[in-house]
Amino acid sequence: MLHSKVILSTTLLLSAANAFAQTKQKADIEHITVFLSGAEIESKARVTLPKGESEVLFTNIAGNIVQQSISVGVGNGIIVQSATAQNDYLVSSNLSPKAQEIKDSIDILKQQNETLADKKSVLDEQLAVIRENRKVAGANTGLSVAELQKFLDLINAKMNGLLAEGHNLSRQMNKTNERLALLNRQLEEERKKDFQPGGQLLVKFYAAAAATAEVNISYVTPNAGWTPSYDLRVDKINSPVKLVYKANIVQNSGVKWDNVKLSLSTGNPNEGVEAPVMSPWYLSFYQPVAYGGSGYLNRAAPVMSTMKKEKSMAYETEALQDVSAAAPSTVGNYVQVDNSGINTTFDIDLSYTIPSDGKEHLVAVKDYELPATYRYYVAPKLDRDAFLQARITNWEDLNLMPAATNIFYEGAYVGQGYIDMRNVKDTLNLSLGRDKKIIVRRENDKNYRSVKTLGSNIRRSYGYTIEVRNTKKENIDLVVSEQFPVSNDKDISVEDKEAAGASVNSETGAVQWDLNLKPNEVKTLKLNYSVKYPKDKNIGNL
Repeated sequence: MLHSKVILSTTLLLSAANAFAQTKQKADIEHITVFLSGAEIESKARVTLPKGESEVLFTNIAGNIVQQSISVGVGNGIIVQSATAQNDYLVSSNLSPKAQEIKDSIDILKQQNETLADKKSVLDEQLAVIRENRKVAGANTGLSVAELQKFLDLINAKMNGLLAEGHNLSRQMNKTNERLALLNRQLEEERKKDFQPGGQLLVKFYAAAAATAEVNISYVTPNAGWTPSYDLRVDKINSPVKLVYKANIVQNSGVKWDNVKLSLSTGNPNEGVEAPVMSPWYLSFYQPVAYGGSGYLNRAAPVMSTMKKEKSMAYETEALQDVSAAAPSTVGNYVQVDNSGINTTFDIDLSYTIPSDGKEHLVAVKDYELPATYRYYVAPKLDRDAFLQARITNWEDLNLMPAATNIFYEGAYVGQGYIDMRNVKDTLNLSLGRDKKIIVRRENDKNYRSVKTLGSNIRRSYGYTIEVRNTKKENIDLVVSEQFPVSNDKDISVEDKEAAGASVNSETGAVQWDLNLKPNEVKTLKLNYSVKYPKDKNIGNL
């Protein structure tokens, strides 16, 4: 009976141990949705669980993840009781690429040092043997003087060579040790930098019976994001514009995204989802701050703090693959655009590998071939150069975001531009660079400029002559943009406005000539106006 109790007690102990047994399982990353700030990582793992409670420590998890975003799903009637994320600072793979490079160099030098030390030990043994033989030779009276001298000369010659080689090995070992000391200090400094460690996810399960199941894990890491950029290519004027939508992806999550499918979302989970609520706006008189002997007598009202958004550093761009080498038309075959929800999502069917290094990695997202009309634009008050523009309608379906553009015209790189979607109306104007063959001059018209006193007022008259010349071999459409000043003060009036042949916006003062210039044609434009204001006042920006 006592024996049965012992067996029963042992069984209970084993059952209790099994109930809280912990196993380790790697979670394989399968899909990642990268937001403008942050990323959602979806992983899978297959686990075999005993009956009752058990814990599984999932590895290959990003570090410092958003705890509230963790979602663990499992079938076969298994219940997820809890899930806790934790950082793993002990895994060597958590080293930054730079730190890993230094560590690899240290390992190589250590191996070299061990080889040098082995050679030095062999030399020391050889020298010890020679020294012993020399003593024996000296004590051996059976040798003649000549034979003894010859033997001693041979030993000394061999010994000198071994000593020289030993000194050389010692010098190499000293240099290696000095280099190792420097690399160890550099590795220590690199480890102190803000490199994100990897993480682990401890999940507690309950199974009514032993079972094997697939576990789906998803969570959000804040240490990732992407920014858009564009390539604009125009082979020749009046041809379609080829626009390549690209993404610069940065991730410092602590885990390598190895051969995974990506989706790019224009959403930002860090912005919050609650609509703002207006609070009453109470007015009060300003109370000056008075100072007393020991401090403030009246304290100023507190200043509302503002949330600061983290911004990715500018890293050296490192492309994952040569996306420019492939034909742009191949990119769109692997991307599906979903804009049915609040945000636009680009689902990329190609798999990418992106290390956790905090650097930008270039990914081609989508390419378009856009019908366009072309014109030249000049604002001679600001810049005398004419700019070639491609005008695109129906741009709303392109799902573009404000971003920098790399411009290529006739196969050559022209420079960088910027697309600001916030100021676009019906037509998207893409600037393709300057054209020095359109010559523009803007000069003061001295015959029109004057200053007159009219009672208590002053009238200043301004006149400008604008000359445009087309030195190209083909006709061009040219928009010349100027402006009249606009008054917001009843004491200031703008009068005598003249701009023959131009359209004028009376509210903004914008003046625009739409011209068509033949080869070598020259046109002269006139802009005149007067400003009247009280003579005892000055206008600072006239």
